[in-house]
Amino acid sequence: MGVNPGAAQLPSRPSGMGPWRFVVWFGTVSLLADFVYEGARSITGPLLASLGASALAVGVVTGAGEAAALGLRLVSGPLADRTRRFWGLAITGYALTVVSVPLLGVAGVLWAACVLVIAERVGKAVRSPAKDTLLSHATAATGRGRGFAVHEAMDQVGALIGPLVVAGVLALTGGDYGPALGVLALPGVAVLGLLVWLRARVPDPEAYEREVEAAVGSPPETGGKRRLPAAFWMYAGFTAATTTGFATFGVLSFHLVERHLLTAAWVPVLYAAAMAVDAVAALATGWLYDRHGPRVLIALPVLSAGVAALAFTDTVVIAMAGSLVWGAAVGIQESTLRATVADLVPRGRRATAYGLFAGVVGAASLAGGALTGGLYGYSIPVLITVVVAIQVLALVLLAALRATRS
Repeated sequence: MGVNPGAAQLPSRPSGMGPWRFVVWFGTVSLLADFVYEGARSITGPLLASLGASALAVGVVTGAGEAAALGLRLVSGPLADRTRRFWGLAITGYALTVVSVPLLGVAGVLWAACVLVIAERVGKAVRSPAKDTLLSHATAATGRGRGFAVHEAMDQVGALIGPLVVAGVLALTGGDYGPALGVLALPGVAVLGLLVWLRARVPDPEAYEREVEAAVGSPPETGGKRRLPAAFWMYAGFTAATTTGFATFGVLSFHLVERHLLTAAWVPVLYAAAMAVDAVAALATGWLYDRHGPRVLIALPVLSAGVAALAFTDTVVIAMAGSLVWGAAVGIQESTLRATVADLVPRGRRATAYGLFAGVVGAASLAGGALTGGLYGYSIPVLITVVVAIQVLALVLLAALRATRS
């Protein structure tokens, strides 16, 4: 009995789990994890303010946290590609996050709280390139935009529940941050248990993408050490520009509480509403991305400019609307931006690309947090003007990228 050496060898699907089931289970992991860390992030601004932080300090710490979450992927991304230990890095990163958050509730001094805020984000840095690479393999079969969008929408279910639970505990305890953050340890334990189970069921998610390539007759991928495409770097530049002009929710919530527009207990409720908008925006842009490609990203600079114009007013309804627009922009950042990276870069270099991409955006996040926090204390009209100008520049860069690729 002969064997054709050129015939594609279709990989066996681990335990019969299809790609959509994998996306949904991985989405459940993210749902529980978002329950934990988005619950904490929803009160980061007021928590730090209660320990004596200024608007500039809140902007720098939350910006530094995002910079750590993104910049450290310059290390964790190449490490994941080099070692191929995607599951191990994902589990380690999630573990660091779910441990840091409950400890934040018992931090009684500003410096300790700042360290834990950043430590939680470091956990995201460790896991994210590996997690996104694992997910990208399954979305090769489901559609990049839709797969990442469904995952992001499930993220936001947790991001909706977490802040609401925190808000409820704050209301019951008269504003005590300790119990509100301590209760988040429970979903944290569930995160780790589910990850271990999913790893046992699907040890090699790359098989999904190999199966798709074999079905369409694509040649096997070679040259894992090739340079990243020029279009990837141009795309990273556009994303960095729009992120530099994007305010963190820490600064937004600082404004709401310090101007007495909302009490600290209501800030997590608004954050939860923003996460619901995030989920809808992710699903909508993910569907549009699979139909129309990266041109849908024009919405991101437009929304980011709208955040500054609306959120920093002294009118409650308008400021709240700005926070919801912030949620829509985050939905695009967390789904469609990631899907585009997967389409630009071959799988052998994808974790490295995610790490480098995040590193570029991390530097922009730090600049953006410091910029908006600093300008907030100086002049809100100047803050709005500067942010709008930056987003206009981002639109110019996106137009240049599209012209280059066409």
